[in-house]
Amino acid sequence: MSEKNDVDHAERADPHVSLSNNVNARIQNPLHGIPQDVLMSQVEQFTKEKGFEEHVDIFKKGAIIAQNPSKFEELPLLEEEDRQVLRNEILHKWRQPRDLYLTVVICSLSAAVQGWDQTGSNGANLSFPKEFGIPTDEGEPNYIKNEWLVGMINAGPYIACALVGCWLTDPLNNYFGRRGTIFFCGIFCTVTVIGSGLCQTWQQLFVCRLLLGLGMGPKASTTPVYAAENTPALIRGGLVMSWQMWTAFGIFLGFCANLALYKVGDIAWRLQLGSAFLPAVPLVIGIYFCPESPRWYMKKGRYQQAFKSFLRLRNTPLQAARDLYYVHRQLQEEYEVIKGSTYLSRAVELFTIPRIRRATLASFVVMIAQQMCGINIIAFYSSTVFVRAGYSQGQALWASFGFGLVNWVFAFPAVWTIDTFGRRNLLLFTFPNMAWTLLATGFCFWIPEDNSARVPCIALFIFIFAAFYSPGEGPVPFTYSAEVWAVATCLGWAAVLGITFPRMLTALTEVGAFAFYAGLNVVALVMIFFLMPETKQRTLEELDYVFAVPTWKHVKYQGTVFAPWWFRKWVLRKDEPLEPLYHLEEVESITVYEKGVGH
Repeated sequence: MSEKNDVDHAERADPHVSLSNNVNARIQNPLHGIPQDVLMSQVEQFTKEKGFEEHVDIFKKGAIIAQNPSKFEELPLLEEEDRQVLRNEILHKWRQPRDLYLTVVICSLSAAVQGWDQTGSNGANLSFPKEFGIPTDEGEPNYIKNEWLVGMINAGPYIACALVGCWLTDPLNNYFGRRGTIFFCGIFCTVTVIGSGLCQTWQQLFVCRLLLGLGMGPKASTTPVYAAENTPALIRGGLVMSWQMWTAFGIFLGFCANLALYKVGDIAWRLQLGSAFLPAVPLVIGIYFCPESPRWYMKKGRYQQAFKSFLRLRNTPLQAARDLYYVHRQLQEEYEVIKGSTYLSRAVELFTIPRIRRATLASFVVMIAQQMCGINIIAFYSSTVFVRAGYSQGQALWASFGFGLVNWVFAFPAVWTIDTFGRRNLLLFTFPNMAWTLLATGFCFWIPEDNSARVPCIALFIFIFAAFYSPGEGPVPFTYSAEVWAVATCLGWAAVLGITFPRMLTALTEVGAFAFYAGLNVVALVMIFFLMPETKQRTLEELDYVFAVPTWKHVKYQGTVFAPWWFRKWVLRKDEPLEPLYHLEEVESITVYEKGVGH
């Protein structure tokens, strides 16, 4: 059954639906329903074709386990030693090989580099404009033009990410693999930040910032994929979700560097920009010692190398054989699905196949909402905001340090909350709170400058804002969708924020600028409420059902059923059942939900 037919069938079925044969489910569970004798014959043929004849017995065991992962105790083909290996995999899921942990460390370092690159300019903004003759103080000649220039320099990496960097991901991965792409990005993230510290004109600094974006874009798309392809399913979700947590850690380290270096004199801004090379160097060196993604090797037909990678990434050859054969069958299904299609035709399907169009719209909403919430105006310009509020340069950097610390600490609960409360519920709870905290931040600028409570109140509400952002809109977008186009959308709007905020502070004043972003939070809340379905703990079949529901029906349900029910339950305190939109009990699932991994 084609994907188009699957979608049509799902939309006609009301309310009963069965999507157990949809193509996505076949890809995730390609061995479902195959008789054992047929499966053993297929394994024998596979080992002959790929040169694994000496390992045929272990691949047979691996295929049987992959087909029935929860029933290994009942499989007669396995020996007690094999069963003990699989028991340990469940009971001691964090007992993994050294090379797997090295891969995890390098991926975490990659995320930290991403965060540090975002905040290097935060402290430098206080001094480099004067160094290059583009001061932004009111009354200075051409100060309005200079505000736009400073915004362009800050946004440089995100302009390059959105227009070029993210779109380099596919060719770089195709030709150089996951490791090669991360190495390429690491080189750009090392050389360009050093160059930023050596620049003699603002034009040179702008070019270095643009080149930095060529490293940041592909890295943001490739690193989570590399982590997911190398890690076992039992721990994959938590590790993939940790991208946001370690990015927040990198942001915190960037603020630490800004604070540590601000007293060194006129070259402080140079060191603040250049300090981001510190995590990039071990990233460039460390990625060389990590195994390449076995899945990438297999896509290139290099199965022997793929098996060697799996042997480094798994505790036993049995687990390596199981995962290699399972990925092999997944790739076969993928090739069957995309056979005859082109990159352009698959891009068109994002908007022409109804179910995929709705998923695309939901991903777009949650990605653009990350920029609408205003987090990056704080990440880019917090020191500038605190100085305008009345702090000295040192005090402003200490306050920014506090913001970075709160942002990182409150990223930890997301690993638990995202699958406990759900993505949609988290956003519906945090966006109103981000709105009022930004509005309160702006209103605090009305406190007289001679009042000692003025700046602490501004800092307090910014910290509270970060506490609501980190477990909500921080991790949800990349969990909901980490596709290249979605990352480009997110980083493209980050560029818009970076360019406009310095001018906005002057034109609207601090109160108006923060009120503007508080309003955008409300707009984002409305978009999420009407256009973003919940995907918490859904199998692929259930997700197909969810996105088969027409958008107009989802909007109507939220406005006429859910919203009145919520008002009666939480305001009027009337306990009454909610009529469900989805009848998921009718969906037959052959796949298993995997924590933290977007489908």
